[in-house]
Order: sequence, then C-alpha cells, then structure tokens
Amino acid sequence: MAGQMMRFGEGEKFSGYLARPADGVGPGVLVLHAWWGLNDFFKSVCDRLAAEGYVAFAPDLYGGGQLATTVEEAERLLQENEGPATQEAAVEALRFLVRQEGVRPIGIGVIGFSMGAAWAAELARLRPGTVRGVVMHYGAWAPDLSKANAAFLCHFCEVDEWEPQENVDALRKALEDAGRPATFHFYPGVGHWFMESNRPDAYNGEAAELAWGRTLAFLAEQLGRAAGAHRARVG
Repeated sequence: MAGQMMRFGEGEKFSGYLARPADGVGPGVLVLHAWWGLNDFFKSVCDRLAAEGYVAFAPDLYGGGQLATTVEEAERLLQENEGPATQEAAVEALRFLVRQEGVRPIGIGVIGFSMGAAWAAELARLRPGTVRGVVMHYGAWAPDLSKANAAFLCHFCEVDEWEPQENVDALRKALEDAGRPATFHFYPGVGHWFMESNRPDAYNGEAAELAWGRTLAFLAEQLGRAAGAHRARVG
C-alpha cells in the first residue's frame, strides 16, 4: 500500500507520513528524520518498513513541511525549531501511532537519524512503557535512561566529524548505567548520513544495506514481526 500524509496532535497541528503493510496489521515503528526535515528519503524508510510488515509513521518534527538541502539551511531549521515544540511533535506522533488501527499492542520501535536519533533516545526516556526498541543512526544523545525499557541498536561511523567519539562513549555509558541491552556497530570508511540515498555526497550503499539488514533483524527480535520473511531473503 502507498503511504499517505496524515494530520495528528491537538487541533491536528502536526503532519506525518503513514505507511501500512498490505494486510494493514503489524507492530508500529516510528521514524524520526534528520535535521533536513521530513523529506522523501525518510518517507521511503516508512515504505520499506511497511513492505516488511510494520505500520510505520514519520512525523514532521519541524511542522509546516520545512525542508533543507544544505547544511546551512539545516542548521537554521534546527535552531528555529529545536526545543519544546519538537518534543511535543515527537510525543504526539508516538501517541498517534499507538492508536492506529492494526498496530499490534506489543510496544513501539523507534528509528532515528542524526537529530532524530537524539529524539528516539528521549522518547525511550519519556515513554518507557511504550518504546520497546530504539535504532540510532549516527546520532548520539545520552539522557538519563534509568527508567527506559527499550533495547538499543546503534549505527555509527568509525570516524565522524559531526558526532565526536566522546558523545558515542557517553551514550554507551548511559546505556550501561541503565542496564539497557545495546549493540553498537561502527562502519569504516563512511561519513555522517551514509544511510541517506538522497545525499550523494555521503551515501554508501554497501554500509547502508548492511545497517538496514541489522535493523530489520533487531526489529524482528524486539517486535516479533517479519523475522521469517527477512531470514528467507538474506539466507
């Protein structure tokens, strides 16, 4: 099924992209975009997840469909939008996804990219009874996770000018202190945004597909759907 834009939140002031599997039923996965805004790549992640049997939703964390294509534009959008309004959009998106017809009541997976990875960790802290699995792509944020109940899968570059190693180390320590199961993968020879196929300056197809396969296996383990189909394809 093709995804569609939906309104959500009080007064329907937020929007996001919702994609469902063919039968309309599956665990829910929230997709949180990087600082570029909700562009077509992040919508395509929802489509790929829906093809794997998940109900996937990517909120526009900025609101108003704001998009950036350059680092300078993205920095401006982040400065203008980061804070309580972005947190409200993330929390309301999680609530919206949980309430969708066909979403299995087994907890939600959250996938975040760069800026979105930080919000994925925040949601695990803010909504421990809802968030069951978190996938973080090249974004490290280390809040107090002592009350979180999620397992974590973390994809990082071996060397990343945008995410210093000390930030990654702080995340690892926060997860260890909280007793959270966590797996870290480091990808050599790639840079920040290596997953994003619409960033030709950064995209690395081999690393992206490896990370995607690991993500699907993690989601299947945590949420219990599509494991058989995934194994059949990758052997």
